[in-house]
Parts: sequence; structure tokens; C-alpha cells
Amino acid sequence: MSKRLSQEQFRSYQQKGVVFPIKVLSPEEVAWFCAQFEKLEARLGGKPKAVQLSQTHLHFAWAYELSTHPGVLDAVEDILGPNIMVWTTSIFPKYERDPSYVSWHQDGTYWALDSTQLTSAWIALTDSTVANGCMRVVPGSHRFPIQPHVETYAQNNVLSRGQEIQVEIEESGALDVVLKAGEMSFHHVNIIHGSNPNRSDSKRIGFAVRFTTPKVNQMAEKPPVVLARGVDEYHHFPVLVSPPTASVEEGIAAHSKEARRLLESLRKTKPSF
Repeated sequence: MSKRLSQEQFRSYQQKGVVFPIKVLSPEEVAWFCAQFEKLEARLGGKPKAVQLSQTHLHFAWAYELSTHPGVLDAVEDILGPNIMVWTTSIFPKYERDPSYVSWHQDGTYWALDSTQLTSAWIALTDSTVANGCMRVVPGSHRFPIQPHVETYAQNNVLSRGQEIQVEIEESGALDVVLKAGEMSFHHVNIIHGSNPNRSDSKRIGFAVRFTTPKVNQMAEKPPVVLARGVDEYHHFPVLVSPPTASVEEGIAAHSKEARRLLESLRKTKPSF
């Protein structure tokens, strides 16, 4: 029996590789999570770099709470089943008139996973619109083989190495994943997706959580994961023992240390989180 998604939503995910919008947070929860992010944002200088906003669930209690929110997990369970791990998280702010963008790409190209049993939740903490650079997808492209990509290192590309798919994308067939604050989307690990710059006068904030199952293995250095629901009979990944409880300052210090270690690992192995 479905816990959160309707049959129509589940079919959309299976057929298109994406499903949205899914209402998940109350207005009060949105306001609280936004306030927590803005505190962290201010402590990181106002416009933090992407690496400063990855894996926040391992170091900040509010990010852990959002990534394991019961409403989110109920919907994930409809897609992945009862055994759920939080693999990685990222926060994606796009500031007013921000030229940054995400090139067309497939995550499965460079995440070094041995299975496609992974889904990415994109939780909107502000409205995510065409004007402020919402995510865009090519519906049904998750059924394509993995396409060749090139590393462009383009200046305003948010991806770590400017990864870009090397096939022509028909823009008219792309789907804008428009969300209101408190809504989320799910997209398949192999769907072709990207986003345009923020051409508006308002900030866009998205919190992305990549969920997988214990059966999935990673052919690279493995990050600690959160066993959010169910059991892990495979033990492929180190598991976070308890939720983070440190202060913001201690969390930032621990996160900075881990980010430096991760950057060094990326230079050696080139996975992208």
C-alpha cells in the first residue's frame, strides 16, 4: 500500500523519471528550516561555496531532521521500499541575479554506484520557479543509456567539474520542475537534468537528499550514511551512529575538516557529490 504517492504519481516517476509536486512541509516547518539555513549561511560569509553546503546532514541537527523527515521518507519508501539510507545531501541556493547554472547531465555518470536504486529528493525551502532557475529535466531520459559527458570547468557551472552531456538536447521538450515552498520533487539517478541562472530579484533555496537502499554499493570512497528506515543487511557503507548535536560553530569546524578531506579525495578519484 502506498504511504504517500498516489498511483498516478508513482506511474509518473516510473515513466518520466520525475514526479512533482509533492507537498511535504508545513509553512511553519518551511520558515524554521529556512531560518536554520540562513543562520548557517550568515556564519559562512553570506554566499557559501557548494562544498560548504554538501553533507550538512552529518554535522547540523536541522539538516539531519530535514533529510529524515517522516513525510519525505514515506514518499521515498513508495519508490525504494522499506530499507532507506540517506546517502548524500546538498543545499542549492541561487542568489538574486545569480549567473550560476547547472549544465545538462546525468548523475549516474559519475556517482560510481553499482545500481540505479537511488532517488533524489529536491525540497523547496522557497518557491522554485522558471524565473529563479528551477530544475529542468528531459522526461523519460532515465531510460536512455548513460551518455558521454565532458568536463568543461565552466566558470559559472555549479557542478564540481562542469560536467556536461555530449548529446543535443531539444529544449522545447524539457520540463520545468516548478515547486512552491514546502513541496518536493523526486528524480531518477539517470535522468538528464540541469537548471538555468536566477534571473529574478529573489533568492531560491533547495535542499537535495539522495536516498538509496543498503543493497547498493559504491565503487569509490564511501561517505557515512544515515540508515533512515529499515535494516542494513549488506554493510557496504559506514553508518552514522547518532544524529549530530554539536553547536553551529562546532558543526562548521567539523564540516570544514570533512570538506577538506573530501576535496583531497575528489582530486584523486574524481567522483562528484
